[in-house]
Amino acid sequence: MTSRTPISPTSIRVIEPSDAPALAGLLAQDRQAYARWLPERPEEFYTPAGQASVIESLLASHDRGLAWPGVVLSDETVIGQITISSILRGPFQKGYLGYWISSLHEGLGHTSRAVALALRVAADDLNLHRLEAHTQLDNLASQAILRKHGFTTWGIAHDHFYADGAWRDEVFWERTLTGTSPRRARPGSR
Repeated sequence: MTSRTPISPTSIRVIEPSDAPALAGLLAQDRQAYARWLPERPEEFYTPAGQASVIESLLASHDRGLAWPGVVLSDETVIGQITISSILRGPFQKGYLGYWISSLHEGLGHTSRAVALALRVAADDLNLHRLEAHTQLDNLASQAILRKHGFTTWGIAHDHFYADGAWRDEVFWERTLTGTSPRRARPGSR
């Protein structure tokens, strides 16, 4: 009988200033491995001070109701980020889903579980009607996760994203969350 490694629980929460060192460490560690998927960033981005600045900006967007910036946790350890950004209210009630998980935690189901949790936040807490996402054409792992959670494709944008020295084509994804009419959002509400 083979013993199985227990699956660590996955959770998400709003990002905090104290997450800067952990995120900087993960991003610096995976910088080369993820160069194909992420835009080029200045050296400062990979430092705790750089991440503190990014977090400050994300939290300012959160305070204005324009984003829900989160971290992904395994037990209580930060292992990545998940964000609902570019939130539009009024007749749209939609946002854009983005995420990444440290290479040390890939293949363990954390990304899929984090996406499921973010869908609940989008529908229940943010009252969004729709989420969108983009993946590069050859990011089959991310496409499988989106498909598993009910996202469907709605087009390809050619030369849409510049990463690792080249323009990349991206697949556009969408998922409808609710069938309700939009509630009136008060300024600053989420």
